[in-house]
Amino acid sequence: MSDAAQPTVDEVRAAAEAVKTALDRHLEAIENRSGEDDPAIYAAFDALATAAEAYDELLYEAYDEVTPFEVPSGDTLPEYVGPENPVAISVLIRRDYTVAEPQRLFAQAERIAGADDDTAGDSVNTAVGVLFGEYEPDEIAQRHKEFGLEEGDSTLWVAAAEPTEPGEWLGTPFDHADPQLVICRFDVSAVFDDELDALDPDH
Repeated sequence: MSDAAQPTVDEVRAAAEAVKTALDRHLEAIENRSGEDDPAIYAAFDALATAAEAYDELLYEAYDEVTPFEVPSGDTLPEYVGPENPVAISVLIRRDYTVAEPQRLFAQAERIAGADDDTAGDSVNTAVGVLFGEYEPDEIAQRHKEFGLEEGDSTLWVAAAEPTEPGEWLGTPFDHADPQLVICRFDVSAVFDDELDALDPDH
């Protein structure tokens, strides 16, 4: 980057002041919360994240230094380039689990399979196959502890799509997921809770 393209001292200082202002507003929103899910707190959090990111970028460009802050991207998406009114949509879901209690998983698989199948609890792979063959993913998500599973991160993307023929994409269902066609996105992760706790110790 040339010297002419680098941010000026005033621009970096203005970005720093924007972070201070956003931090004050975030604390003010927390102190005046109207409830556990107060939208004002989320708005202030987003504003603080945006200001911190802008300051971090200018600081790096001007001085080759960074801040110690790392704010999760959440549902930030690239610019949408899909149709304004798509004629079809794709819903892409990923949920991660840790097999926290294998014996509980095995016991549930054996219960589901019944007395006629004594192999249901032979391995995690077999037990998971039995579990997902019996229950819808949403029910497993709601009852994961019963099955010896521990929730990890999850995400849901709703993307614009073209109508397809039955079975057309089943061979490679996730190969064409394009973030620029995502209409909306919903992420669930402990990292967001950690960040909110760091900014709001009383949360």
